[in-house]
Formats: sequence, structure tokens, C-alpha cells
Amino acid sequence: MIRILLAEDDQVMREYLTRALERSGYAVTAVDRGTAAMPLLETEHFDLLLTDIVMPEMDGIELARRAGEMVQGLRVMFITGFAAVTLKAGREMPGARVLSKPFHLRDLVLEIDRMFEIGSATGLN
Repeated sequence: MIRILLAEDDQVMREYLTRALERSGYAVTAVDRGTAAMPLLETEHFDLLLTDIVMPEMDGIELARRAGEMVQGLRVMFITGFAAVTLKAGREMPGARVLSKPFHLRDLVLEIDRMFEIGSATGLN
């Protein structure tokens, strides 16, 4: 089972994504900011860091940079509602995927499946 560390400061979005991704078959651990994700990266195994870019204390780009130094092979996907930030993420972390808000949950699951070369997404309409 793919383990996802979700860092999203918006509570409603965080809870929605957690429930939806778990229903799609992923194991999700969710935190409300990048600084809360760092200790988890030290103690648990995750396959994917799914992070908002604009967050208090530590933005998603900095979180991804630090996580990449700590965890070999960790895949990264950014989610953001800011077009300018999307460009910055692409420059800073060229191997990461960027999904712009608003997005359909099906698109998120398809992107995750592609990252791990899994077949079609399940459970989402």
C-alpha cells in the first residue's frame, strides 16, 4: 500500500483529501504544516509527499527540499492555487509533479497512480 504524507494547512481540504485518498486505497498521514511533517519523515516510511506549497512556518517547496535530503526515493507532488507559485515549484523541484487547485479528485488519484505506475484509479467518479 502506498503511504502518503499530506501537508495541507487548510483543515477542510486536508480532511477531504485524507478521506478521499484513503477510500482510493492509499494510507494517509496528514499534518497541518511543513514543520509538523519533518519529525514524521524521520520516524516513518512514506512513498509520497503530497504538499500544499503556500503554508505557514515552512512552505511546501522547503519541506520537499528537506524531505528529499532525508528520504531516498521519496516522490513529491505539490498542490497549489497560485499560478506564480506553480512556476517556482517547477524550477525548484523539477522532478516533482504540480497539480493546480481547483482539481478533480479523480485527477489527483490518476497522477498518483502514474507516479507509481499503477493501473487505473479505483473508487472515484
